Parts: sequence; structure tokens; C-alpha cells
Amino acid sequence: MVERRLRSMNLSSNKLNGDIPLSMAGSLAELVLSGNQFSGSIPQALFGYGNLTLLDLSQNDLSGAVPDEFKSLPKLQTLLLSGNTLSGKIPVSLNVTRLTRFAANRNLFSGSIPTWITKHVRMLDLSYNNLSGSMPSDFLSHPGLQTVDLTSNMLEGSIPNSLSRNLFRLRLGGNKLGGNIPNSICDGMSLAYLELDNNQLMGSIPSQLAKCKHLSLLSLASNQLQGPLPDGISNLEELVVLKLQNNSLNGHIPNTFSASLITLNLSQNSFTGQIPSRVFELQKLSTLDLHGNNISSGIPISISSSKSLIELNLGYNALTGTIPTMPTTLSTSLNLSHNYLSGSIPSDLGYLSELEILDLSYNKLSGMVPSSLGNMQSLTQLVLSYNNLSGYVPRFRQDVEIGIDGNPDLVNGTVSNNDTRTTGKRKMHNVVIIIFTIAGALVGLCVLAVITMMSLSKRIYRVEDEGLSTGESVSQIIDGHLITMNSIHTSAIEFMKAMEAVCNHQNIFLKTRFCTYYKAVMPNGSTYSVKKLNSSDKIFQIGNQEKFAREIEVLGKLTNSNVMVPLAYILTVDSAYLIYEHAYKGTVSDLLHGEKSDVIDWPSRYSIALGVAQGLTFLHGCTQPVLLLDLSTRTIHLKSTNEPQIGDIELYKIIDPSRSTGSFSTIAGTVGYIPPEYAYTMRLTMAGNVYSFGVILLELLTGKPSVSDGVELAKWALGLSARPDQRDQILDARISGASIAVHSQMLSILNIALSCVAFSPDARPKMRNVLRMLFNVK
Repeated sequence: MVERRLRSMNLSSNKLNGDIPLSMAGSLAELVLSGNQFSGSIPQALFGYGNLTLLDLSQNDLSGAVPDEFKSLPKLQTLLLSGNTLSGKIPVSLNVTRLTRFAANRNLFSGSIPTWITKHVRMLDLSYNNLSGSMPSDFLSHPGLQTVDLTSNMLEGSIPNSLSRNLFRLRLGGNKLGGNIPNSICDGMSLAYLELDNNQLMGSIPSQLAKCKHLSLLSLASNQLQGPLPDGISNLEELVVLKLQNNSLNGHIPNTFSASLITLNLSQNSFTGQIPSRVFELQKLSTLDLHGNNISSGIPISISSSKSLIELNLGYNALTGTIPTMPTTLSTSLNLSHNYLSGSIPSDLGYLSELEILDLSYNKLSGMVPSSLGNMQSLTQLVLSYNNLSGYVPRFRQDVEIGIDGNPDLVNGTVSNNDTRTTGKRKMHNVVIIIFTIAGALVGLCVLAVITMMSLSKRIYRVEDEGLSTGESVSQIIDGHLITMNSIHTSAIEFMKAMEAVCNHQNIFLKTRFCTYYKAVMPNGSTYSVKKLNSSDKIFQIGNQEKFAREIEVLGKLTNSNVMVPLAYILTVDSAYLIYEHAYKGTVSDLLHGEKSDVIDWPSRYSIALGVAQGLTFLHGCTQPVLLLDLSTRTIHLKSTNEPQIGDIELYKIIDPSRSTGSFSTIAGTVGYIPPEYAYTMRLTMAGNVYSFGVILLELLTGKPSVSDGVELAKWALGLSARPDQRDQILDARISGASIAVHSQMLSILNIALSCVAFSPDARPKMRNVLRMLFNVK
């Protein structure tokens, strides 16, 4: 009797394989088999369950054609077939009156789009298939239609003129659509997301786009569009992302844009005139790409007042003048290459401590390279080629890629003398260097001898001064509180010793976007990590000490081996410090991408994935879920190669985004790990954390960083995965061939990673399901 009354069966996210089961209760209304390893074709007998309203077969290994038997399922409302290798045409019988959602993306469907498919369906996703032909003229006009995604097919023809008034998301990128963008595209006035990129659209951008008052994302990139940018585009008050790169647009760049704008990409066009100074007044602008135009004059000095800019590309233009002061928020890249910039390299570029790529090549810069550039601790690439620079490049880490070709009088101080010169003057300079080095060493020895004699004669030792090598004074402690009840820690931790440790920069072992970590040795010899929150930014709520203490003490009571939990905290007048056990063996980023890292075997990578998943599942499962502001391989510490710990769990609790200066990166985390929806919602969510975890899984699977050559790892992997025969290319070839078992396990986890980085937050699994799937592939 119980079986007969069964209405819903959910077996998702397991390791079930073989054929789809058919011995089920006839009363079944909802059947969810997603995220398994079911193979073969969809059986016709499945259509005997006439009460089905929901059928989810997504993320399996199903193949072959879909049976044309949907007339037997008259009650069907939701059909999900995504992420298989299903082929053939879309069944004609799918014209079911009650069907409101149909998703069959990432398959191998071919043929034309049925004319009736949007007659009843409200949400349609057929992206990443092999559909061809043109869209029917009434395809987008049906009144109930809300979202359509046909990205990456082979559609031709023009975009239909008539659109539903309720359509708010239209994604047609990556096809072969031609003709003009219809003037009527905003007649419905509901569009919030419009993506027509990577097609063959011609003509000008219609001024009628200004009628789309709720537009948040507009991407018309990589088409054949011409003419100036309509004035109405800059009046779209809710616009967050504007991508128009790789067209033939011309004229001047408008002076004003939406105050909500975060991403502006006008690169590889034919824009002329100056960079409008008011663009740097946009408080939320984080990415500005104008490279490959004909922009002239100087870089506006107003750029220094930008509050949120993390990536700036002005390369391949005709800019002149000197390099102005840059905003310290820049962290991803600063590209000013292939211009006519002159003068010296500003020393204040050294303040860009989080910048990863600096390219000043092919300009007319002269003089010495400032030694302050050596302070750029996050730098991975420095390109100074083909200028008129002289002297020496400051010393950087060995893994920093440095380009100095075309500067005959410039020496790279990071490599050995045998490799530094680019002219025949190498030997003479080396002789001079050796002479001065020897002379300097002799003088240094004399000075050292004098100091030693004076020290011995005085016989004075001050214990309280040990470690204060920088000359900094110890900040006055306003409040110091032990959270842990463990007697081992309560007897060992001394707050003054912790404060002395942070006065010595030699104790720094890690810097992240928000924190600096110091190593502190207590009087009994035990070692702890002291984390200083970079609280100079007013977004920190440390000023409210009671709230700060309350939040930290709640976190201090958490117990999970894969989560860094504070043992104590210290408050001073201007900063806050957290104390942890010190078992630091680097970060996951160091392990995968560090200068001295070996190739990490798959068992170790799998252990890391499992540990991070356990920690994140625990945090999401708390009575008050803990969300992570910045989840990346840089914020995951290692106690050993196989023991990860999630760090910076307190940031979400003590940062107030409403008090932010508008920095997108501040409230969204590290570039490459930021979920696409954050560009529109600016909200931290569990689904957003799942996306970030998916990127971490991809790093472990591929060995690649989250961003390579400007391309995000998640987008790269999703693009390749659209064709099942290319999935092997995603895996790290250095380890995927270790055994058949390893290869199979990596492919299974790749499916999990891809589901985590799904474009839609609703399509991503919960962390508890992700953890279960990871356990099941053991």
C-alpha cells in the first residue's frame, strides 16, 4: 500500500549506474535521477508512468535518441535532460500543454528548433547542442515565455522581431545569427539579461535598447556591429555588465554610464578621442578594458580616485603623457602596453601589493626601474620590454616572469649575471659589479666589527626588545580574550608575545586580500599563528567591539578538523588580531602552482577536495550557516599535503557590505572564483560558495590556476565539456594516465565540478550532495 501511494522519488547525486529503473510505483509524480551514472538510452517503458509531473534525468551518461512518446505524459510540467550525450531531433510529441520548463542543454541534439517548443514552455534551455536552421518568427513571442538559452549551437538567420513582454533573459550567443538587432527587441521592457555575443550581427546598435530600463547585462561582443554607441546605453540605470568588445564600433566613448556598472569592455573596436574622466567616478567599476582602439591623449588623473577597479587594460591605443597614480585596488592586471607613454615608471606602482600582472611594454618610458616594485608581493608577470629603461630590475621571486627585451641598458637583478644583459657590454658591467661588491663587503665587515665590539663592551640585553627589528612599538591592547577552553592553549598563549610578533615583519608568512598572518613563538616554545585583519577599510565592523567579540566567540566554538577556528582574539585601538594553532604547510595554491611545487599525485588532490568539501558542508550546515566571503585555493591552508583547512571564516560575519566603498571584489572574493550572478545580485549565497568550490575542484583536476591569460578556468572547462569527446583534455595529463581507476575517478569528479560551476545558481547542487557524490567516487 505504501508503494502505491509513493508520489516522489529522489535518488540524485549517488553513484547509481546501469539502465534507468522501471519497477516503480504507478502513482509516481516526481522522479529525480540526476547526478548519477545511468547509461544507455531512455527506455520507452518510462513513459508508462502517466502521472509524472517532474522528470529529471540530467547529469548522467544517457545516449541515443529520446523516444517520441510524450503524449503518454500529459501531466508533465518539468523535463530536465541536461548533461548527457542524447542525440537526434527534439521529439515532436513534446508539445505537452502543461510543460513549463524544458532543459536539455549540453547534449548532442541536432536538427531545427520545433516551431511549437515555446508555445507552453516558460523556461527553455537548449544551449550547447548542435541545433541548426533559423528560429521561427513567433519563437520568442508567446506571452508566458520568461527565459530562453540557445547559447553555442549552429543557428542561422535573424533574431525574431516579436518578443514576449515577460521575457527577462535571452541568451543567443555562440551561433551564426546574422542581420540587424531588431529595433523592437525592448518592446516588452522586461529584459534584464541580453546576450547576443559571438554571432555575425551587423549594422548599428539600436537606440531602442534604451527602452530596456531593467537591463543588467548586455553582451554584444564579437559581432560585426558598426557606428557609434547610442547615447541611451549610458542612461540604463540598472546596467551592471556591458560587453561590446571585438566589433567595429567608432566615435567617442560616452561621458556617463550607469552608477551600477561593474564591468565595461569596449576593447578591439575603433573608438577615438579621450578616455572620459568621469568613468573613474563610477564607484562600483571593477573591470575596464579599452585595449585595441584609437584612443589618444593622456590617462586621466582622476583614475587615482577609483574605488573598486581591480583590472585595467588600456593597451594598443595611442595614449601619451606620463603614467598617473593608480588606484591601490588593482589586483588582477594593469596593461598599458603599446602606447606612447613617456617619463619614468612611477614609484607608487609599488603600492599595488595585490597586482598580479603589470605590462608597460612598447612605450617610451625612460629612467630607472623603481626599487619599490620589489614590494609587489602578488606579482606573477612584469613586462617592461621595448622602452628606454636603464639600471637594474629589482629582485623578485624566482617564479615571477620578467620581460626586459628591447632595453639595452636594463639588467634583470632577479637572475644570475650570466643571463641578465642583452648587449655586448655584459662583461665590463660584471667586473664593475664585482669590484663594488667586494668593496661593499669589506666596508660592511668593518662596520659589523665596530658594532660587535660596542655591544660586547656594554653587556646590555633587553629581552623586551627581542623581535622588534622594525622599530615598531607594541600596540596597546584594549581587550584580549581566550575563546578556547583547552588547557594546553590557555596556559601557552600570552597576548603580549603575540603583539610583539606582529611588530616584526620577518614573522609574516602569508598575506591574503583581507589579512596578514604572523608566526608567534610563546614563552613555553609552542608556536601560534596571529592573523591581523586589515581593518583600515571601513567595511570592517571591528569598531563595534561587542558585536565583533560576539561573532568571533560563536565561531570559536565550532569544531571541525577542516575549518580554521580561532583560539583567542586581541583588540587594539586600530586593529584586531585572531590567534590560531600554527600547523602551516602552505596553501593549496602554493601546492598546485608554487615555484617549488612538484606534481601532486591524484590521491593527495582527492584528499584535499574531500577535506574542503567536508569543511564547507559543515559550515553551511550550522544553525546559522557560515558563508565564505573569499573561498579560493589561497585561503585554504594545509596542515599536511592531505589535510586542508578553510581559513577566513570570520570575514562574512565582521564585514558590512553596505559600508563598502563599492568594490565588487571586496564583497565577492577573488577573481576566477566569483559566481556569475554576483555581477547582478551582489549577494553572498550558499550557491555562490558551491561555485567557488567547483573552481577549486577544477584546479585540482587540471593543475591550472583559476585564471590563465585572462580566461577563467570555469569558462574554459565548461566550453570544452560541451563536447564529451574533449573532456579528457580538461584533466591534468601528468596524472590522469596513472591508472584506469584514477582516470575514471577524475572524470567522475569532473562531472561534479561542472555541476558546481553551472551558470544558474538553481542548477548547482547543495554542498551536502556534493560531499556525498565525492564520497561515492572513492
